[in-house]
Amino acid sequence: MLFILKKTFGGLLLPLPFILVIMAVALVLLWVTRWQKTGKVFFLLSWLLLLLLSIQPVADSLLRPIETGYPTYQVTGHTPVKFVVVLGGGYTYNPDWAPSSNLISNSLPRVTEGIRIYRANPGSKMIFTGAQAMTNLVSSAAVAGKVAQSLGVPDSDIILLDKPRDTHQEAQEVKALIADQPFVLVTSANHLPRAMVFFRQQGLHPIPAPANQLAIDSPLNPWERALPQALFLSHSERAWYETLGRLWQWMTSPAPVTK
Repeated sequence: MLFILKKTFGGLLLPLPFILVIMAVALVLLWVTRWQKTGKVFFLLSWLLLLLLSIQPVADSLLRPIETGYPTYQVTGHTPVKFVVVLGGGYTYNPDWAPSSNLISNSLPRVTEGIRIYRANPGSKMIFTGAQAMTNLVSSAAVAGKVAQSLGVPDSDIILLDKPRDTHQEAQEVKALIADQPFVLVTSANHLPRAMVFFRQQGLHPIPAPANQLAIDSPLNPWERALPQALFLSHSERAWYETLGRLWQWMTSPAPVTK
């Protein structure tokens, strides 16, 4: 129940639901009250927020500081590891689809980056984490494992941790499985700073491997930077989601949080 409440309340605080709430308040004030000026201010505020959070310069300036804390894993120069841990993310499961189509949003780049690192460490194992969603009979870990198999990773090199429901539990399960053995931790670049804290709190020392970088530094067409797009609203959402996550982590952390 706590997990559901946390996800629901956190979801309402994300940019789009939050903006829609402000718009709803504005409409109520304009239609059924005498507070016309206040309603206009609320509506203008919601419009400006939606506009600004949907354009590339604003969205990626919010997301970039979160994503750039750890460099991309290089296959040379690292001590060989026995395990590559890939954290779970969004997914569904339709057996009639191509395997990779069942990994939604951030999940597929995590798996493909994990496979790249696995192949650079001969003899290693891949660990996929993530419980099953409430309406799904297949776990996030299992779906990621199926995708890895479809891309050539043998089943004997795949380990599934299908009980953890959040990053804190994932860190606990990995600790119980591999203890202090060296491993690479693969997750989205914007999620990695928070994930590293959880794993370090377990006394682990993962090698960070960011995947699914979103904030764009490379050249774009001028209109792509200027026009509002749903893509960049999603970048703003990731920045706000991780900021809320870090705040919650700080509030509930059993030990001082260090990077």
